[in-house]
Amino acid sequence: MTLKIINMSDRYENLFRSTLRIRRIEERIASIYASDRIQSPIHLSIGQEAVSVGVCAELSKEDLAFGTYRGHALYLAKGGDLRLMMAELFGKVTGFAKGKAGSMHLADSAVGVMGCSAIVGSTIPHATGAGLAAKIAGNDQVVAVFFGESATNQGVFHECLNFATLHRLPVLFVCEDNQMAIHTLNADITGYSLRELVSAYSIKYAAVENGMDFIHIANRAQSSITRIRRGEGPEFLHVHTCRYVQHVGPGTDVGFGVRSEALINKWMAKDPLYLADDLVKKFISEINAEIDEAIDFADSSEFPGASQLLEDIS
Repeated sequence: MTLKIINMSDRYENLFRSTLRIRRIEERIASIYASDRIQSPIHLSIGQEAVSVGVCAELSKEDLAFGTYRGHALYLAKGGDLRLMMAELFGKVTGFAKGKAGSMHLADSAVGVMGCSAIVGSTIPHATGAGLAAKIAGNDQVVAVFFGESATNQGVFHECLNFATLHRLPVLFVCEDNQMAIHTLNADITGYSLRELVSAYSIKYAAVENGMDFIHIANRAQSSITRIRRGEGPEFLHVHTCRYVQHVGPGTDVGFGVRSEALINKWMAKDPLYLADDLVKKFISEINAEIDEAIDFADSSEFPGASQLLEDIS
């Protein structure tokens, strides 16, 4: 047997770069949002990038991923085309959905990004169905579905846990727990323990308390995905994280709800992107150049015409 040697330094730098790339893309989106060039509301992933980066690093191109309206990080981490995404945000015909989907409905089936949705919890049954399809097909495909902790209050979440465990489906449920439902603490609207709930469905549960630690997230995801591919059934990854910006839009919600500046600062103090200036300097120029090119592509593209209004509708 040949041992696979993994250079941990390279792995860390690759995950760091992917996280930094998403952060910088989101910051540029925030900076141009007021210009009205972006034609849809935006739910930024700033602060939560490591969740998608860590999990998607362990998924293959053939594996599928479903997300939420806060889906920029997932789309990019899974390999979605930045130029197509930027054009879509700008409402241009060169976007992946010809400007009709916008920020909240990202998809790129070529890399397994099967869709995001503005309806809370709505992609959970889609992912469960995709898991059933993979099980019937008999392949080793894994389906990952990302959702916020508030989505666990939806009845369909419970139904899907039950169905997935009953049929031992190859689904990885990924909860991005930022503790907030817009301006409401999740603790004020949820009366159960996620660990106990998931365990009641006989689904293996794992938690990551530091959602900034992409290495820890990737390691947890790797263990789960390996077992899922072996046919051992669904697993649940619960990652505690923090969005730095407001629920929707590029600003802050500090002072408008229950979140404090001290809480944000506590998370920033363990954010790798603030702790490794040398790596930021190593990658930032090429990342900025890629973003500039994508924005230029979006700016120079045409808006869809009236004749295209009803295209692709069935």
